[in-house]
Amino acid sequence: MKSFMDENFMLSNDVAVKLYHNYAAKMPIFDYHCHLSPQEMYEDKPFESITEMFLDGDHYKWRYMRSMGLNERYMTGHRTGDKPSDYERFEAFVSALQYAIGNPLYHWTHLELQRYFGIDTVCRIDTARGIFDSANKVIKEKNMSPSYLINNSNVACVCTTDDPADTLEWHKKIAEKGHIKAKILPTFRPDFMINIDKDTYAAYIKKLSAVSGVEITSYNDLIDAIYKRIDYFHSVGCRISDHALDCVPYADGINVNSVFKKAISGISLTDNEIKGYKSRVLIDLAKKYKSLDWAMQLHIGALRNNNTKMFNLLGADTGFDSIADYNIAVDLSNLLNAMDTTDDLPKTILYTLNPKDNYVIATMLGNFQAEGTGGKIQFGSGWWFCDQRDGMIEQMKSLSNLGALNKFVGMLTDSRSFLSYTRHEYFRRILCNLIGEWVINGEFPADFDTLGKIVEDISFNNAKNYFGIEL
Repeated sequence: MKSFMDENFMLSNDVAVKLYHNYAAKMPIFDYHCHLSPQEMYEDKPFESITEMFLDGDHYKWRYMRSMGLNERYMTGHRTGDKPSDYERFEAFVSALQYAIGNPLYHWTHLELQRYFGIDTVCRIDTARGIFDSANKVIKEKNMSPSYLINNSNVACVCTTDDPADTLEWHKKIAEKGHIKAKILPTFRPDFMINIDKDTYAAYIKKLSAVSGVEITSYNDLIDAIYKRIDYFHSVGCRISDHALDCVPYADGINVNSVFKKAISGISLTDNEIKGYKSRVLIDLAKKYKSLDWAMQLHIGALRNNNTKMFNLLGADTGFDSIADYNIAVDLSNLLNAMDTTDDLPKTILYTLNPKDNYVIATMLGNFQAEGTGGKIQFGSGWWFCDQRDGMIEQMKSLSNLGALNKFVGMLTDSRSFLSYTRHEYFRRILCNLIGEWVINGEFPADFDTLGKIVEDISFNNAKNYFGIEL
């Protein structure tokens, strides 16, 4: 029996051990998609307790605690004025985590305790007080803050998620302050101007008009305004866009200017008009991305805000989303093809939240690859509900079976927690073990020059080269 989470955790053979310790572990982190707050990075306030670091904003942990029947006050009670003490919340979390067998939270939490606090104690209700006190002592002694965690995690670049109307003032201030070694760059996320079917659309267009200096009265005005914002983001170092599509939209033959004017006038739209508008905007945005050599991320397959009662109480991104089961193949093909036909398809990363679409995505890549850019169209890492061992392995197996795993741009945190860089370690251990199993089984030679390069490339080099950001 192996020791619990020792130095060879998740490494089941000698090849995996060598690949991880000699190649993967030393590579820097390129966290090209996350939801960290640039304002928090700039202000760099020391954390007050392990509870704040573990539980504030982490809907992964909240979902598990709810599944264990805990009262909402221990997860988000601080948002409704019913806030237990930090220790009470931490103890409640540990009381649930103690039984989280098979859940990645169990591994993530213990990795965070080991790497950042030097705590090897197993989380149980009888060890909760000791872990709480020891972790808080370390936080105080090391004056732990966002910059401390980033600077001590071998992070080379962090790309946040930012609305087109954002001033990006915090990114600029971070660069001026110079307290974070990694580059902190924005990512362009124009969901509000794409989601013409939302009640917030008309108000957002007014906001975009004000910040861009373009009076938006037509679809062409809208594109002019959003192009100006893209140019501004580019000037601040942005090289990546991101889109939460949920279901892939596509319809042609739509008069988008007419649809736009109906929407800002409050007139209801048909489903086909909505799809036609969304796909046209994506195609026009892709053209601009391509001209600037940006990468475009498409996140597909979420079913959001399922619980109306809790949405009204807590808002979005609080742990009430799940996997959708849309049919995406035809519309995704049509959308990418429309971009490619005019030579306006940028570097693109396709993520699916539903594993049923792994082979759809993995085969879609091969339709639109291009000379000169290895892995131009990428199958994104196991995302959200799939960023656990089985999800990561199935994504990598699908990619290796049907494409070029060695060109994969690897892991990202997709997180709101500054402790989540251990997820890169988790991913790298899984990657090395998967490759090690292939070698042990005689499916690939024990050529460590080649194997080591593959591991180092997937861990960091591919992302660095793909996004073209000078570090």
